Amino acid sequence: MTENIIQMNSVDQYCQLFGLPGGHPLIRVVDLQEATRWPAHFTIHYGVYALFLKDTRCGDIRYGKQTYDYQEGTVTSFAPGQVVETIMEEGTRPRALGLLFHPDLIQGTALAREIKTYSFFSYASSEALHLSDEEKGLFQDCLQQIRQELERPSDRLSKRIMAHHIQLLLDYCLRFYERQFHTRTQANRDVLTRFESLLDNYFLSGTAQKEGLPTVRYFADKVFLSPNYFGDLIKKETGMTAQELIRNKLIEQAKEYIVGTDKKLSQIAYELGFQYSQHFNRLFKKSVGYTPNEYRKLQVTP
Repeated sequence: MTENIIQMNSVDQYCQLFGLPGGHPLIRVVDLQEATRWPAHFTIHYGVYALFLKDTRCGDIRYGKQTYDYQEGTVTSFAPGQVVETIMEEGTRPRALGLLFHPDLIQGTALAREIKTYSFFSYASSEALHLSDEEKGLFQDCLQQIRQELERPSDRLSKRIMAHHIQLLLDYCLRFYERQFHTRTQANRDVLTRFESLLDNYFLSGTAQKEGLPTVRYFADKVFLSPNYFGDLIKKETGMTAQELIRNKLIEQAKEYIVGTDKKLSQIAYELGFQYSQHFNRLFKKSVGYTPNEYRKLQVTP
């Protein structure tokens, strides 16, 4: 990371960084071919939402410790709170279309309530979205609709219509990511197989006693994915969330300990990663319909 981090709290700040023309204070469709300044190395702490369709490779974009897996026809997306470093290749000029909008723009709209559901904003740097030519056309059409709305005189419906256009673009990105998940089926299944193996080993190796209850983040880190991307991948492959699969494995292992050993229930709770046995009792009863003690008694052959 560079020492000087730019606090990007407004759309205007981004436009000033590249010498782009001014416009609406809360939203802008930008074309970096119109830039008049070309910073070679900069780090942005985003306070706005941003999506960019890269038309050519021009350097490295780093989010966290990894470099974005991007090339021609790649969409990168950032949300408020993320810190992103960009290093431009010498002698190149970026060709990219982008949308930047401030969270204030969508306040009071349906999009404000749903913006957190667009999990791709939190995908890691190696999980960029790669578009086909047809998908690029749809992305560009959405940007054009937003640009046209920005050119109209503002009225009482402007904010709602603008939010609708943004949400349409985000929905298309969700669709494109689903296609990308599908076209990477074998790689996804490899991740799923690895997850299942890691989950089994978590309890058999005694890791639960050291680390506590297993988390989605723990397994995402082990397969080198962001928690959001990992969770979405698992849901696409299994129809269940990663958290649901973890809970099912936890209950399955608990049943084995309860029925197959004479261990005290407090010891079983500890070996499964619970800090308090009462928590174990509540979760087990919620999942199975019986307390651990009741379940053990039911399994005893008369």
